[in-house]
Amino acid sequence: MGQRDDFTDMALGLVSAQSFPAIVGIADHMLKSSGVTLVGYEKIGSGHCTAIVRGSIADVRLAVQEGAERAEQFGQTLATLVVPRPMPNLEVVLPIGNRLAQLATGRGHSKLSNQAVGLLETRGFPAMVGAADAMLKSADVVLAAYETIGAGLCTAIVRGSVANVAMALDVGMAEAERIGELHAVMLVPRPLDDLDQTLPLASCWIEELQPLRIPLSVKETQKDVVALPELKQEIKELTAPANDRSLPESSQPEQELLPLNDKKPLKQPLEQSLEQPVVEPVPLPVEIDSASDAPQSTISPAEPKHPKQRPKHK
Repeated sequence: MGQRDDFTDMALGLVSAQSFPAIVGIADHMLKSSGVTLVGYEKIGSGHCTAIVRGSIADVRLAVQEGAERAEQFGQTLATLVVPRPMPNLEVVLPIGNRLAQLATGRGHSKLSNQAVGLLETRGFPAMVGAADAMLKSADVVLAAYETIGAGLCTAIVRGSVANVAMALDVGMAEAERIGELHAVMLVPRPLDDLDQTLPLASCWIEELQPLRIPLSVKETQKDVVALPELKQEIKELTAPANDRSLPESSQPEQELLPLNDKKPLKQPLEQSLEQPVVEPVPLPVEIDSASDAPQSTISPAEPKHPKQRPKHK
């Protein structure tokens, strides 16, 4: 009960009627006559609808009084109520708190905002569908949604300019009377934001808020090129003409070549000469004579290996 001081200057106002177009017209008049907030509508069946407003006590009393006068002009049997300083428990249990939260968050931007509202109520669904079709074909309007409140009452809601909505309602009234029973008609030329947020709206007309995409332009700074002398020399050699290019000198010694008509063989390459086998000298037996100091070498004839090859001595 410690939160009672927070609601000392707040009040709730309720006005009921037996027609959805009538309660929308009553709520529009209440919003435009005082500084109140439209919480929403409560539909309990059998055609009974209640508009709930919230604000200061003085503003709520004035809004409910203006709404009652407008309901009498519509010929509606209504009930009104002003609840000053409502307890928090009352708003928690009743659907008032949930509607206030939905109203604070919003439902997204609508393509049909700031357009006139036309409501046509019939008793019976076929009459409502026929009237909606005739309204769409007769004027430049769009069908925003439809609402049912029980007791066979169905309401078609169209949006467009004031002139187009008025023309569409005239054609729809004649078509509804031809098919079934016409119950109520309402035209709201300039609906406020609170009224626009509480009206039924098909999901196809709701635009979800998208994040704003801002293109970012990043300026790139050009870096200075560092010249390398080695790279510059290589580029100069690659870009030089083909005639100016010289073959690299070979480190191997040049070999002399003889003309073809000469019979002398060509000099063998150094590598081929190195590959030839080296012949080692064979030692010979040496006989030393005691008479003379100088060594004398005698070579004995080689004897044949086989006796048949021995030479014959005469």
